[in-house]
Amino acid sequence: MNERTVIAVLGGTGSEGGGLAFRWAWSGHDVVIGSRSAERAANAARELGRRLGDRGRLRGASNREAARDGAVVVLAVPYAAQLATALEVHDCLAGKVLVDVTVPLIPPRVDRVQLPGGESAAVALQRQLGAGVKVVSAFQNVSATHLKDADYSIDCDVLVCGDDAAAREMVIGLARDAGLRAWHAGALANSVAAEALTSVLIALNKRYKVPASGIRMTGLPEKGEG
Repeated sequence: MNERTVIAVLGGTGSEGGGLAFRWAWSGHDVVIGSRSAERAANAARELGRRLGDRGRLRGASNREAARDGAVVVLAVPYAAQLATALEVHDCLAGKVLVDVTVPLIPPRVDRVQLPGGESAAVALQRQLGAGVKVVSAFQNVSATHLKDADYSIDCDVLVCGDDAAAREMVIGLARDAGLRAWHAGALANSVAAEALTSVLIALNKRYKVPASGIRMTGLPEKGEG
């Protein structure tokens, strides 16, 4: 396991963010669920806490409090809220790694690739936040369907993109702690591929009537990196 740390999950009241929060708390990290509503975050933390039992530490807070307290901050909000949420807590992110889980899904055609401005949403976010925040893109292709089942082995690899190799390595470790196999996938600009793949996976889910299609990298070490 990565060294025990405080992970803030902004958007932890949602399915994806809540599932990742649960898995990290299960593995022994201290997790703070962030939301625009501290009350809603506290309710989500209590619900997840019932699943955890005596295992792990998890609490709810406002987005700003969560971002302030987190050693690493995870942004797991819908694309429409990505920039506003990040800017709201910008001053709490200095010197930290921000893990961006955002996918530019634009309803109603979420099964069609849409890349606003023709670039990665993570790259656009890094430009807005500046060099004082290390943005790493990851977890876009992992379905939330089974994340809250600690015994379920999720058949999906994680592509980790970022311009700082040490920051990518840390996120690969967090993926491993969540029970996932992850890979260094290069510069942050490459995250455009993972973001686009999410719409492809949604289309596959619809066509083949499955809840959680995923991706696997082949020809690489069996256990992944981290």
